[in-house]
Amino acid sequence: MVTESAQLHIDDPDFGDLVFDAVVAGADDGEPVLLLHGWPQTSLSWQYVIPPLASSGLRVAAVDQRGYSSGARPVDVAAYDLSRLVDDAAGILDALGWGTAHIVGHDWGAHVGWALAARHPGLVRSLTALSLPHPRALAAALRDDDEQRAKSSYISTFRRDPPAAAAALLRDDAAALRAVYGDGVHRRDIDSYVEYFAVDDALEASLRWYAAIDAAAFNALPEVDVATAFVWGSEDIAIGSAAAYACAEWCRGPYEFRVLTGRGHWLPDEDPDAVVDAILARVG
Repeated sequence: MVTESAQLHIDDPDFGDLVFDAVVAGADDGEPVLLLHGWPQTSLSWQYVIPPLASSGLRVAAVDQRGYSSGARPVDVAAYDLSRLVDDAAGILDALGWGTAHIVGHDWGAHVGWALAARHPGLVRSLTALSLPHPRALAAALRDDDEQRAKSSYISTFRRDPPAAAAALLRDDAAALRAVYGDGVHRRDIDSYVEYFAVDDALEASLRWYAAIDAAAFNALPEVDVATAFVWGSEDIAIGSAAAYACAEWCRGPYEFRVLTGRGHWLPDEDPDAVVDAILARVG
């Protein structure tokens, strides 16, 4: 399989020309699929998913999002507002010459996917969200469920002081950052992520996503009408069952909920075959 590297330019009206690093694979005339990674990962997280999708005849792109691409790393926390992240996804579709695509997101990438589908449904052929349910389902669980509040307790630390949080995560050969991945990510890939995030302010920039969280935006996100699949691992360290099972309440179009029993948070790494199967079910 041939994988092409690409640099995609998006003009941010406040922060200028942003350059996003991407990898593209598959048939030029295949159904387009855009893969959006989560934290703390990059487009590398899709390395086990891209080949089978491309071999299935799809045109696939995985992009390093805002703060992760070195050419798209504004310092201002306001640059990481959800609306800007959604605009990035729309701009990436345009830069790829696609216009519309099947959207697949994991973790924070799923959050962007939910918001894109809710706010710009005409751009989204289908949505496959991994690990993160509709943000309003998560918001409700944070309000009502003790388990979810415990699972999300780390967020306040990231929001309060991203530079300090990044320094703590990278201390002692990134011991705390390595622990985040647990056993769900291959050791060689963890080493790659640590090397990536240790350069310049890459890790601090990724934490600006958390610093920019607007609770009101969570609660204002509309329901989703597009065909959607939500895939969740029963042992997810970040998302509990209350939020996962409530996701259906915010999906008005065709909806499928897949539970991967025994799997954790890092689904593209832990069970790429199940992820590919879920995507192909939506695309087909």
